Amino acid sequence: METRAVARYIWIGPRKVRLVADLVRGKGVNDALAILRFAPQRAAKPISKVVRSAQANAEHNHSMDAEELFIKTICIDEGPILKRFQARARGRADVKRRRTCHITVVVADGKEG
Repeated sequence: METRAVARYIWIGPRKVRLVADLVRGKGVNDALAILRFAPQRAAKPISKVVRSAQANAEHNHSMDAEELFIKTICIDEGPILKRFQARARGRADVKRRRTCHITVVVADGKEG
């Protein structure tokens, strides 16, 4: 059995979040949370929130054992790009793209891997 949690419109670029997601893909939930707690990247905090949410969903909605959960899949998808401008020399303007991402975590019970 598996359960999922989703965080949408996170204001961090998806490429940066995928680097942190690769650290915890396939790991046990408790191991993943320990890795994310000490990861220096800014993306570690929203990923750990989604992993904790998926763990709570599994415990509360499906009565799964928290010790046996592992991260089956973790997907980082692109969200909408917010377009802003930055003033440049001679009255010109450049487009700054504020990238967002959606984080989806699926946890399952059973053996890791």
